[in-house]
Amino acid sequence: MERNVDKAKIELSLLLPSVPDAQDQCVQRVIEQLKTRAGISDAHIIEPDESRPDQLCIHFDPAAISLSDVREVARRTGATLEDRYGHMVRRIEAMHAGKASAIESRLGRVDGVLEAVVSPDGTLRVEYDRQIIREKSIEDALGEWSKQPERKLDNHIGHRHDDEGHEDEHDHSGHEHAHGGIFGPRSELIFAVLCGVFLLAGWLMETFTKVTEWVPLVCFSAAYLFGGYYTVTEAIEKIRAGKFEIDFLMIVAAAGAASLGAWAEGALLLFLFSIGHALEGYAMGRAKRAIEALSELAPRTARVRRDGTETEVPVEELVVGDVVVVKPDERVPADGFVILGESSINQAPITGESVPVDKQPVYDADVAANDPESLPPEHRVFAGTINQSGALEIQVTKIAAENTLSRVVTMVSEAKTRVSPTQKFTKRFEKYFVPSVIALVLLLMFAPLVLDESFSESFYRAMAVLVAASPCALAIATPSAVLSGVARAARGGILVKGGGPLESLGSLDAVAFDKTGTLTEGEPKVTDIRPADGVEQSELLRIAVAVEDLSKHPLAKAVVRDGKEKLGDVAIPDAGDLKSITGRGIQATVEGDVVHIGKDDLFSEVDGPALPENVRSIVESLEANGRTTMIVRRADRYLGVIGLMDTPREAAKRTITRLRELGIERMIMISGDNQQVADAVAKEVGLDEARGDLMPDDKVAEIKKLQSEGGVAMVGDGVNDAPAMASASVGIAMGAAGSDVALETADVALMADNLDHLPLAIGLSRSTRSIIRQNLWMSLGMVAFLVPATIFGLNIGPAVALHEGSTLVVVFNALRLLAYKPKL
Repeated sequence: MERNVDKAKIELSLLLPSVPDAQDQCVQRVIEQLKTRAGISDAHIIEPDESRPDQLCIHFDPAAISLSDVREVARRTGATLEDRYGHMVRRIEAMHAGKASAIESRLGRVDGVLEAVVSPDGTLRVEYDRQIIREKSIEDALGEWSKQPERKLDNHIGHRHDDEGHEDEHDHSGHEHAHGGIFGPRSELIFAVLCGVFLLAGWLMETFTKVTEWVPLVCFSAAYLFGGYYTVTEAIEKIRAGKFEIDFLMIVAAAGAASLGAWAEGALLLFLFSIGHALEGYAMGRAKRAIEALSELAPRTARVRRDGTETEVPVEELVVGDVVVVKPDERVPADGFVILGESSINQAPITGESVPVDKQPVYDADVAANDPESLPPEHRVFAGTINQSGALEIQVTKIAAENTLSRVVTMVSEAKTRVSPTQKFTKRFEKYFVPSVIALVLLLMFAPLVLDESFSESFYRAMAVLVAASPCALAIATPSAVLSGVARAARGGILVKGGGPLESLGSLDAVAFDKTGTLTEGEPKVTDIRPADGVEQSELLRIAVAVEDLSKHPLAKAVVRDGKEKLGDVAIPDAGDLKSITGRGIQATVEGDVVHIGKDDLFSEVDGPALPENVRSIVESLEANGRTTMIVRRADRYLGVIGLMDTPREAAKRTITRLRELGIERMIMISGDNQQVADAVAKEVGLDEARGDLMPDDKVAEIKKLQSEGGVAMVGDGVNDAPAMASASVGIAMGAAGSDVALETADVALMADNLDHLPLAIGLSRSTRSIIRQNLWMSLGMVAFLVPATIFGLNIGPAVALHEGSTLVVVFNALRLLAYKPKL
């Protein structure tokens, strides 16, 4: 990877195994989609030579898009990072923003580290060049933050992703650690309290006793030591990396106060700053615990049946194909499918569904094991969910490190390290703001040249301004809201991959929906049974079901299923001699008569009477309302028409209404079905417009067009809609639980196959944006108030109290998102 101050370039191998030519249209489509992403200025193919195959080169702006985001964009659009670039995720202690920044600064100085991001909730992500540095060297660079006593939280959080395939590789070195301070995990809080104790002792002795001056001075010095220890260590890390941030301003202010003999004021500054940061770290721990709660959902052991005997083994020892036994009120230990027993399972921990889901065994375990992701929800189960009524036997389909719960925990943890657009803005703001503050302070020190006051008075005022102008609240304003928003979404069965999608989704006013499987059930149903003149409905259905029972076509299965349900106990005759007339229909023999079922075109091609006008009018009427029609003729007699349709989901209309209430102004359906079908579904669910007859490439073009008009979220299943979702501002996949493709593809994944969760995702995103704006106004407003106030005489003590108070208000305001409830 080559980089300079403004731009960066990275070369990727193409992950398109079925495409032999780099000039293929698929490759060109990958390049076009990459170029549409904000922050990526160019993408092109590098000519191959004898030493290397085709390469895809991506030029991007690190200030606009992170390397991690480039990785995601590339993966979703058909490329993968080479094995050269490593990706490491670790869980450490929750902390305040200053300490997180110090750890980033330490790692940023390590040769070979391309990007290091630390979230205040204790999630650390490092992107590095394997040719320059090894993972062990990064852990050594972390020092005390890496070498801390382990407390096992989850078997799958500490890991690195192999760049090819994005597969988890279990690594025990990454478990969460306690703080390495001498007092254990509460060292920083204890140091802050000791600072306060020595400050109070010194002030009491100085004010109310006649002890010699050096006794209170010793107390104040001890207060400086305990209050400034962590601030100084963090500031040194940043200064060594060439960064002058908030910690540096605090140290200078405290040192300035001491130089003036104002030891009590300086100690008070350090006490309030340190206690504020300790409480900030505690508050961030609350957001972290929301993820820990996810981590702890899966049981540690499983009751497995092997060779006819049941034994209890650690879940890590389960292998694909094992059969586990889950009794009532126990948690499911692994992803799999039911092979014996019936029960209902509380899937809320994974999918957010409030109502338990009924489960029943598969018909053929061997067939199910070949393609478990395609099984209907009544057969599939997920690790961490709760069995309710009956005992179940479940065949395991994924090992512990790859199950849905593990992937969700990992992705949510990693999402917290993805920097949002507002965070990028605040970091750039601080980069210029801090030097400006230092310049202002230096200017104020020369006030005696124009004002009638002593240097000590000017110096004290300058130090007070230094404190007032420190943007502590600004530094934590956005990450605290993002952490809380991502954690709340995860608890509701929604996986949001970072602050970028969280902010973007809350700002969009247009949503595009795929039709099949998203707005509709995904399978056709018989909606109309229209017998011809003089024909009984039961006769039409008997003959249709008899013939279609010989076919495997989805429409035929729908006719058989729904027809048998309507016929009840009516006997169905036997049929035989099935012949398929490609693209038109089928022919079979029933009770000695030849029966034809198909489109109207079929009856102009086979022998027999032409289609009567009354039957034709039925067909035209049904097709005008979006139905797929099947005409039934027995010998020379037309029996009637059956209309089928992929019916809208029960929640579709309700969801559209709630989205309008949330402020989504434009909602569009894009579908591969004909325009009449698309229009019929759109009208029934209440959409603004529908665009039918679209091939996958056409869907991408439609999304790009909507993008140019102001941004759009694309809702689909994450498989067939992947290219369109990748082209949208935010891609939202439904029914992502258990689906590797959907989890990888989407920016936002609704774990349940339930449209009702979409308003929760958008409503939470809007609330997050609102709280981010509140926090920014609050933090900047406090700085705007305190700077002139200290210039005109406000003392350091009140300035620090207001300053640190605003920081805590910002943090606790963001934590309100953890209790977010959608409006019903």
